[in-house]
Amino acid sequence: MGIRVKLRHTTRYTYDRPVALSAQVVRLRPAPHTRTPVLSYSLDIEPKNHFINWQQDPQGNWLARLVFPDKTEAFTVDVDLVADLSIINPFDFFLEPAADNFPFDYAPELEHELRPFLACDVAGPLLKDYLSTIPADFPKQTTNFLVALNQRLQADISYTIRMEPGVQTPEQTLESRRGSCRDSAWLLVQMLRRLGLAARFVSGYLIQLVPDVKPLDGPEGPTEDFTDLHAWTEVYLPGAGWIGLDPTSGLLTGEGHIPLAASPDPTSAAPISGAVEFCDVGFEHSMSVARVLETPRVTKPYSEEQWQAVMALGDAVDVRLAAGDVRLTQGGEPTFVSALDMEAEEWNVSAVGPTKRAHADELIHRLRDRFAPGAAVTFGMGKWYPGESLPRWAFSLIWREDGEPLWLNQKLIAQENDDHQPTIETARVFMNTLSARLGVDSAYANPAFEDAVHYLLREQALPINVDPIDNKLNDPEERSRLAGVFRHGLGNPIGYVLPLQPWQAKDGNRWITGPWPTRNGKLFTLPGDSPLGLRLPLDELPWVDEDDYPYHSERDPFEPRGPFTATKPRRKQATQTNRVAASGATPGTVVAQVAGLRNRPKETENGMVAEVVRTALCVQPREGRINVFLPPVETAEQYLELIGAIEQTATEMNCPVRLEGYAPPNDHRLKIIKVTPDPGVIEVNVHPVSNWRELVASTEILYHEAHQTRLGTEKFMTDGRHVGTGGGNHMVLGGSTPADSPFLRRPDLLGSLIRFW
Repeated sequence: MGIRVKLRHTTRYTYDRPVALSAQVVRLRPAPHTRTPVLSYSLDIEPKNHFINWQQDPQGNWLARLVFPDKTEAFTVDVDLVADLSIINPFDFFLEPAADNFPFDYAPELEHELRPFLACDVAGPLLKDYLSTIPADFPKQTTNFLVALNQRLQADISYTIRMEPGVQTPEQTLESRRGSCRDSAWLLVQMLRRLGLAARFVSGYLIQLVPDVKPLDGPEGPTEDFTDLHAWTEVYLPGAGWIGLDPTSGLLTGEGHIPLAASPDPTSAAPISGAVEFCDVGFEHSMSVARVLETPRVTKPYSEEQWQAVMALGDAVDVRLAAGDVRLTQGGEPTFVSALDMEAEEWNVSAVGPTKRAHADELIHRLRDRFAPGAAVTFGMGKWYPGESLPRWAFSLIWREDGEPLWLNQKLIAQENDDHQPTIETARVFMNTLSARLGVDSAYANPAFEDAVHYLLREQALPINVDPIDNKLNDPEERSRLAGVFRHGLGNPIGYVLPLQPWQAKDGNRWITGPWPTRNGKLFTLPGDSPLGLRLPLDELPWVDEDDYPYHSERDPFEPRGPFTATKPRRKQATQTNRVAASGATPGTVVAQVAGLRNRPKETENGMVAEVVRTALCVQPREGRINVFLPPVETAEQYLELIGAIEQTATEMNCPVRLEGYAPPNDHRLKIIKVTPDPGVIEVNVHPVSNWRELVASTEILYHEAHQTRLGTEKFMTDGRHVGTGGGNHMVLGGSTPADSPFLRRPDLLGSLIRFW
């Protein structure tokens, strides 16, 4: 059930004296083929002294034939109907195989029946010329051809309100390039017939309601509910029947189009026809539409009164939670699909696809503008399920709870469609500059190369007459990967790797680096096309005694944490390029390891150096951007310092970057929103909020920005029924910190909640 509306249409003729009326024919009853359910209908005629005879014309249209035995000074026709404007999918039809592509021929028996709708008026030169200029690249599929033709006519003929009676000829409409709805409809009828398609003229009611959500493209639509008499065209397609085309809007007809009369010629579709004695005639015409019933729908689930009641209830629940010291927070995982392409595989079954990342990137930047203009945007790896060749991607929006900016200049955050054409030299300079800001020796930054042996063996396995760049491999990922490697060149570095980890010193956080020696003197990555930081040959690094291994330990989640302290100024040193490391070991040299040797960082003139560093920061030019891969760190403070140094480097070089790699440690002082792919949808993991009003505000912001990104939560079956998007779409309950979680403070609460539901 959709929106039920009441339509009132009154037509009144007044005469200067009592006159005799001939039989009047009224065509104001919805035609039998209307798809919009008409729940009630009444026709009231004045003068009351009349005879009415309902009949159907040769096309099946309803006619009210009125006979008036007495003279009258007025004649009034009053229509009152109630219609259910349930959503109609105008493309809910199938074509016969023979009619799937245009042009096609009707079967002989069908052509005989359609003969009145194939009759063409004499075509003038303008109509012939217009038909001859139909672009050759118009779609061949019949439905798409008709959509394109209808849209072209709408663009070429301007709509105007014309009070003169009758319908313009196609020549008149094409000459002036403007016309009323009936003029455009008749022009389209003649065009379709000239193209060999049966077409008829339709008059009817058009109901347009104010949309719940304004469209992003095109006209905004009516500012108030509206109805009027309208005209459009119907074309006969084998297998589908009569299909409505509205050249005034360029769209197919929908639930707002209620046909009254469909005819081969406009003259037999007039709303009222008949004769009257010669006299002076006054004419009055009024139409109105009103909503009589609105059922809940996805774009308007509640009336204003209902919504205010919901808001009051949420506030009342907040009061009760506060009184009971229940420190509850709520997050969630709404899911979205493309509002423009609901049929694509990526919006039905596939986790990743050609457009999802671009949608996610635009959405995460919009959310940054609304929630936290000082947030950082990162691009990392998400879930990885069996059967998937690579981990899924994940965009994250990270900001400080205290409101201090984490990343100042949004222009230095590279976006999905950017192409800055960075070179390996850009990556080298960026790494050297960043190393200086962190106070570590850039001489330990190793250039990384693709594994030449692996790819040369792969090349040798190709057929002898196949080029590695055009390698004909069946797997598209492997085909693209191999071509990219050979196009780049096996001897050219793909990025730079700096061994890096934080070190707790008495004077605060410091960063240390060290050598990453390999047996062949070069750092060759693991085969693949993931970010450089995920392809590091960690197994080749020197053996380390278990007592010396730099294990990574996260902080106790229950440990009290005060506010972030002000970030100290970055250390800035001269850019270092081709120096020997100050530790006494040349990068690339294999250093013998001795069990039990304590890993004590050494202070050098160029920073702290240690023999055992197992994490690394990477800088890689990839996909048109400089990508900075963040290593794991133990505290949020270390993460903030690293992000700050990266932005300062990007600012100095005027070089937008994409942050990727490891997420920050769990810390309630950092807020995070994630946008990730799931089969058929995009998921948004929203940050938790602590009260009802915050939840309403964050939800409204998210759905508004998703709409601006052309993402929605609505999918429809072929018959127009609404269905869910699928995906996760769940809520998350907890506390702002582990110590505040109601489920950890009161473990019995979780069991009670489960038993309740």
